[in-house]
Amino acid sequence: MILVSACLVGVNCAFDGRSRSHRKVLELMRTGKLIPICPEQLGGLPTPRDSAEQIKGKVITRNGKDVTEKYVLGANEGLLIAQLVGCKKAILKARSPSCGPEQIYDKTCPTSLIKDYGVFAKLLKKNNIEIISEDDL
Repeated sequence: MILVSACLVGVNCAFDGRSRSHRKVLELMRTGKLIPICPEQLGGLPTPRDSAEQIKGKVITRNGKDVTEKYVLGANEGLLIAQLVGCKKAILKARSPSCGPEQIYDKTCPTSLIKDYGVFAKLLKKNNIEIISEDDL
């Protein structure tokens, strides 16, 4: 089983209330081996919600609200699901403050992208779950 960001399979759970459907991910979904989840929703955040970025170890919305606790809760719940179904791999949404593998948005950086992992991606990696983004398919 492979964990996948739910927005990539057409679930309207992105911060703006839309999906980020990806053709190759949708093809993989048809195999029945993907488990779609949205760690931000699992953490109790609404959809739609304010966009957020990681800033100095915290997750802050564009309006300045600290939502780190919700992101951590959602990451832990997502990890539990991954462990329950024996996931060893995840396909996660690129550049997301939760799911982003290897690069995330950071408005304090001049290029707006930094080398880092989203909260959920970081936790999965720490627990030996291989992570790729939809960009790697």
